[in-house]
Amino acid sequence: MTRLRSAPRGRMHNVWPLCEDVRTVGRARKIIRAELAALGLSSELVDDAVLMVSELITNAFMYGDDPYELMLHVDAKEIMCVVVDSSPLLPTPAPPDLGAEHGRGLRIIARLSDGFYGCHPQRYVTRPDLVGKATWFALPRQGVHGNVVPIRAGT
Repeated sequence: MTRLRSAPRGRMHNVWPLCEDVRTVGRARKIIRAELAALGLSSELVDDAVLMVSELITNAFMYGDDPYELMLHVDAKEIMCVVVDSSPLLPTPAPPDLGAEHGRGLRIIARLSDGFYGCHPQRYVTRPDLVGKATWFALPRQGVHGNVVPIRAGT
């Protein structure tokens, strides 16, 4: 883990380089659970964030390219989790197929984040000479209450 030195006071930024390994998703879930639980966040919010991080990393491994990194940004109002990979292809939701083994990740993230998710070009934190894409979600620290109109709906 790297704690970013440039983080403004009152804001926490952590980043973990990820290797494409069968144990990585489980380790990332444990890390995010521990970091968010230490902040005293509700167990429901922590569970939602852990599930969404798992989906982001799995999607990056399935459809993206290495290197990979996981970032956690926390401030007084929200938490944001970001997974960066080097593929230029932006994720798109798969057509609904109840029988499919895959293809629900972005829908899960959209639902649990109340629409606060997306993807955009992003420099790596651990390797600032590289540019990749960041797929992210944000949650209010008080939890998602529904009926929220996102400023920028997920793309």
